[in-house]
Order: sequence, then structure tokens, then C-alpha cells
Amino acid sequence: MKRPSARYPSALATMIANTATVAGRLAQLAGVPLRNVGYAGLKDRNAVTEQWFSVHLSGRADPDWRALDSDRITLLQHTRHTRKLRRGALLGNAFRLRVRGLAGEPDALQERLQQVAAAGVPNYFGEQRFGLGGSNLVTAVRLFDGASLRLSRHKRGLALSAARAFLFNRVLGQRVVDGSWNQLLPGEAVQLAGSHSFFAAGELDAQLQRRLREGDIHPSGPLAGRGDPPVSGECRQLESDCLAPYAVMIRGLAAAGLKQERRALRVMARDMTWSWPVGDELLLEFSLPAGSYATSVLRELLLKAE
Repeated sequence: MKRPSARYPSALATMIANTATVAGRLAQLAGVPLRNVGYAGLKDRNAVTEQWFSVHLSGRADPDWRALDSDRITLLQHTRHTRKLRRGALLGNAFRLRVRGLAGEPDALQERLQQVAAAGVPNYFGEQRFGLGGSNLVTAVRLFDGASLRLSRHKRGLALSAARAFLFNRVLGQRVVDGSWNQLLPGEAVQLAGSHSFFAAGELDAQLQRRLREGDIHPSGPLAGRGDPPVSGECRQLESDCLAPYAVMIRGLAAAGLKQERRALRVMARDMTWSWPVGDELLLEFSLPAGSYATSVLRELLLKAE
């Protein structure tokens, strides 16, 4: 294969640091502005993670990428490419988790593992989305209340994303309570698995129900912004009632220029396997689509199995 003439060296790193920290180190090492560093998603610092980054050097020679190595970051590979990595340009993430100190009935956990592998879990945004102690959400509330805040584009984006996630989780929580998080309601906006695309459900016929059972489609919830909600009937009434107390937040997101979108209420943990290396430890492996949280899978497994 012909090697591309590339302006974007790409580096694969394993790290015990969040994405922003590594991006900053790469920018410093390459002598470029932070905006020249690209990545497809955000990794949490409380894990050992692997992630690709791109660095726009615009014809300049590579720095010594080995200088990136530290006690928390290890460079695994680097190459040249023709494009910058952009947010959202990933299919998903693979997880390998070791849970220690398990208590409770092993049979109950085994049953939950089988249920989750077969039927998925509520697709909650994890606590990471809201910042340390909910700080991102607090910032969003202050913005919508008219506070004069000097925020970087990155921090403003985190605040707006936290607000959307909060509203989505409220709707999902209500549908967990009423048992409809994995069911189609009349007037549903149905999301295609592995896609941001959705369609308004007409009659909830046998074909739609079959596709739901097979995990090809999912019920969806709102990512608030400009535009009219694509749901109707019972589904629209549920969302309207649930979000009525948060009208200021919804107007603020619309004013910020975000467009109304949808997110699946259910997520399937693909290729899920598990084993018990020792009596009170669980080794769990699975994959999730981009934007879903392993902590949401653990929550359903461990809390419900107690």
C-alpha cells in the first residue's frame, strides 16, 4: 500500500490520564496550538485506556514522540495520515473490567449477567458526563440563568452536553420506572442500532416488535435543542410532562444553537463474556457503541443483583 503524504501524524497511546491531559502534552511536545490535536472521543482518567490522537504539523518534521512516555502515558505506535481525527469519528469502545470484593448471591449475579447480555441495559449517561461533583451541570445552570462566565469553547461544550444528558436521563429514568425503556410506545421515535438515524413509528406492528427483540431498533429519548420533538401521542406527552420543570434549560440549549436530536434509551453490550478468576472477583469483557457508558452496565449488573 502506498504510504500517504500526510500532515497529521497519528499516535496510539495507552494512558492513565484523561484525554485533555494527553492532548495538551502532545501539543506541547509538537509545539502546536491545542486546536491542532484531534481525537475521536473522551477517555476517563480512572482507567487504563488506549486512544488514537492526530497532530497537525503542516509539513513539519515529527518531534521525538518517545518523549511522550511517562509513568502515566505510553506511546504504542505512531504513523502519518491525511486527515485530522474529529470528535464522534468512532464506532465504539471495548472494555475489560475486573470487579473485586463481590458479595451477595452468585446465582443472582449469574442471572443478571445473562439478562444483560441478552436484553441490554438502560442507556444512561454516566456520572463522568456531569463533571466532578456535577460541576459541568452547575456551570450550565449558571449560563442559562444569565451569569457572565468566561469559558473556553471546550468547557462551554462540556456544560451544554451535561445539560442535555441530565434531561435525557430524566426521561429515561421515568421510562425505567414505568417499564417502557425497552418497549415502543405509540408515537415513538425509533432509533436504528449503531446509528444516529431515527424514524417516527406509525403502527406498532409485528415487524417493528420483532426488530426491537432482535436489537435492530431501540426506543429513543430527547437530546434537547432547537426544533419540534419528533415524537407524538403517548410518547410526546410523557416527555413533555417529564421535562416541564426544566423549560429554562431547554430554552437555553436551543438559544445556544443546538439542534434537537435523539439517543437510544437502550444499549446492548456486544460480545459480552465473563468469568470468575477467584471466588469474589468478576472479569467482564464487552463492547459498547460510541457515547455509551460501561458504568451504566455495571450499575445494572451489580445493584440489581444485590
